[in-house]
Amino acid sequence: MAVCMNRRKYPLGEQDFPSIREEGKVYVDKTMYAHHLIETSKSNFLSKPRRFGKSLFLSTLESIFLGKKELFEGLYIYDKWQFEEYPIIRISFSNIGYKEMGLGPAISNELDRIYQLYQLPLNDKVVSQKFEHLIKELSRTYNKGVVILIDEYDKPLIDFLEKDKIGIAKENRDILKVFYSVLKDAEPYIKFLLITGVSKFSKVSIFSDLNNLTDIALDPDFNEICGISQQELEDNFVEELKLYDKEKIKAWYNGYKWDINGDTLYNPFSILTFFKNKGKFENYWYSTGTPTFLMKMCREQHLYKFDEIAINKNDLGNFDIEDLKIIPILFQTGYLTISEEDDILRTYRLKFPNNEVKESYLRGLADAYIQSNSLMSSMVLSQLLKFLRSKDPELFKDTVNQAFSHIPYSLWQKENEQYYHALVHLIFSLLGVYIFSEVQTQKGRTDSIVMFENEVFIFEFKLNKSAEEAFFQIGNKGYADRFKDSGMAIYKIGVNFSSEKKEVEEVFMTKS
Repeated sequence: MAVCMNRRKYPLGEQDFPSIREEGKVYVDKTMYAHHLIETSKSNFLSKPRRFGKSLFLSTLESIFLGKKELFEGLYIYDKWQFEEYPIIRISFSNIGYKEMGLGPAISNELDRIYQLYQLPLNDKVVSQKFEHLIKELSRTYNKGVVILIDEYDKPLIDFLEKDKIGIAKENRDILKVFYSVLKDAEPYIKFLLITGVSKFSKVSIFSDLNNLTDIALDPDFNEICGISQQELEDNFVEELKLYDKEKIKAWYNGYKWDINGDTLYNPFSILTFFKNKGKFENYWYSTGTPTFLMKMCREQHLYKFDEIAINKNDLGNFDIEDLKIIPILFQTGYLTISEEDDILRTYRLKFPNNEVKESYLRGLADAYIQSNSLMSSMVLSQLLKFLRSKDPELFKDTVNQAFSHIPYSLWQKENEQYYHALVHLIFSLLGVYIFSEVQTQKGRTDSIVMFENEVFIFEFKLNKSAEEAFFQIGNKGYADRFKDSGMAIYKIGVNFSSEKKEVEEVFMTKS
């Protein structure tokens, strides 16, 4: 059974629908959503995180509009669509060379390629006029509406969001605004339009002249247009799921949601890589590229607690290059997802979608706080694990101080208290062993509770006070009461940090 299963071909990172089908690779059927979208809407906008199947979905649409019916045998759309060929303009901004030659010339070259593909005379006008002329000429030549598929529209913006490059992002935004403004007047010549990207930022400014776009990113009908639902996983990977722990797979790779009432989804790249690697739990999606500017923004804004973040629904789509907001960016790029909805306040609560994203992002953020090439968060975690086993307070003290010792003096001078709280929280959150930070009790909040190997470690942290005071607060507030009848050994640990010395000064620890 396992040998047979391992012969399955997983299309890792592949985005070409025809080759996937022709080579017999695993394909989760999304043609129901393609059919519904084509039948119900003409001009559309879709944002989803990277590696979530947007490019493959565009390739699927391209094959539909090229009339390649033979590729769809056995799929939902096969007997529900009148397959015929349409002229297609397909542009992917991820591979047109805008970094090397500039965005304007790169778009112009790409349009020239499409002119040559359809054997139309080249047009030497400016980019917007060249684009408009191409649409009209294709429509007239084929006597049909043109299908326009644009992938990763925001790549020339996202690649330049760091402070020293933001000027390039603004220039590219202005170029894209002019480019897309053509589409509104060209509407009579267009059969179908879909623009995709990672985020919605600058949607208003870039598409301000294209107000007929239907945004389907949060549309309940299209919650599962990208990604893999639990039902799709169980239907398409029957043999794989016999070999591995389904609940653990779900905890690691499921959890993405764009509709509060919709199914949670798996990241396709992560789950396919997991199966290809024969059940090895790793951070696959995260390792394919996380923009460093996200870490820098979180650090600068002292954002280190990511559970139960509340945000107004309208703000999720408010991306402005002039005033970047980190929470909408984290949501649109897939690091946070919807967990709850408050209809009265019109807010969403956000959280990490799964273990893969949570562990990876917090690890990267902790490294950004530590700011050391020689000391990484993994080393700190290893030492803390040794502490949990040895119960040696000095080991705990030395380990935490090692992490703090690498933080630049200038940052301590300006924001030592924020750095203290952030780094302590991140380090303990990263332990990943049933950790709860600032757990609410009837008499107050404890800073951290770690449950490990049938033992409970209750921490209280103080700044510029005393470890003994922190220790006694654990008892006075009854932080350990809920564990008295658990049968687990209970350790109470008071910790005092000195902002003057920039180190843990005292640790007071006893076993109850």
